[in-house]
Amino acid sequence: MSNDDDEVQQPPVLKASVNDVRHFASLLRGVNFVNRATVTIAKTGFVVIVEEARTLLGTAYIFANTFDEYTYHSETPPAPQNSQDSDGDEDDNSAFEIPLNTLIECLNIFGTAGSSGSGAGAGNATSKYKKWKRPGEDSEPEGDDDDRGWRSSNGGSGARGIDQYFGNTEKGTGMRMSYAGSGFPLTLLIAEDAAGPTTTCEITTYEAEPHLQLPFESDQTVLKIILKSSWLRDALSELDPSCDKLTIIGNPPPPIVNGKQRQQPRAPPMLRIQAAGTFGSTEMDYPNDRDVLETFECTRHVSFSYRFGHISRTLRALQSSAKTSLRIDDEGLLSLQFLMPSPKSKTEGGADAFIEFRCLALDDELV
Repeated sequence: MSNDDDEVQQPPVLKASVNDVRHFASLLRGVNFVNRATVTIAKTGFVVIVEEARTLLGTAYIFANTFDEYTYHSETPPAPQNSQDSDGDEDDNSAFEIPLNTLIECLNIFGTAGSSGSGAGAGNATSKYKKWKRPGEDSEPEGDDDDRGWRSSNGGSGARGIDQYFGNTEKGTGMRMSYAGSGFPLTLLIAEDAAGPTTTCEITTYEAEPHLQLPFESDQTVLKIILKSSWLRDALSELDPSCDKLTIIGNPPPPIVNGKQRQQPRAPPMLRIQAAGTFGSTEMDYPNDRDVLETFECTRHVSFSYRFGHISRTLRALQSSAKTSLRIDDEGLLSLQFLMPSPKSKTEGGADAFIEFRCLALDDELV
């Protein structure tokens, strides 16, 4: 027996499939502001990281149950029993770099992976986005747009062959992904529907290089807010794109007297967002209302400024999210976490993904 036979028997590092690529593609688009991305694969799922100007870090956390099938095998061979290096799962993951634009274009090769939201115009990406059709719903998606890829041309019956890989693909484009290991391409098998065309894409992968590290220490948090993403989305969408910087100001809530917060006549707002640019400035105050700010924690007066161009990179993920967690530490490091609802119901094993952005504050001399 040759060594080649042993290599053939090695299982691929990753095998994953999904019946509808739209949610997966939406998560990737959320961090698609830099083409080269670092992808880390583990048993728990994907982590996709991009960075810009050594200041902004975007991370998409895509869990294994986002997929209908997900199998991971470590590239690292099991250590011999007499080996002293028996750290187990400490480094049980595989990482590579990939052109993110290419991956997203492959997913959308049939034009059925949802709105592209490319470029700076991503702010309008959701205007014609169709809702996912949940199991048991008889109504078709509304709208006059072409519904190609939403339902099987044969009504979802009788088709075999590709069905064994994608199952029922009447909801959209299906995908099967595989990765053989370091030095191998990421391979995608994509089908528009069970009876329709299929295509195979091989995307070159590169050795992963160290990326920006921006650790956020929870015990140093000075401002923490949880709010509906629609409130923040509406505020940011009204700002002039020519703005240079955006300032986030927070103040401790009013003191509680007799079980109620005492409202001072000229008290500063709990949360204020300021945007300044060539053509003037804009201020937006958020009221002390649980319907707006579901959670608000502020230990002291907070005021930090950020490049508006960096904040605008978060809009694509913000538009697809349900809730936003905004945190700032005592040095001004901003963390924005967006909850990305899963199209699967909880009974189907669906779990929400999330996307996080971390951004450094401007230095005083740059403000």
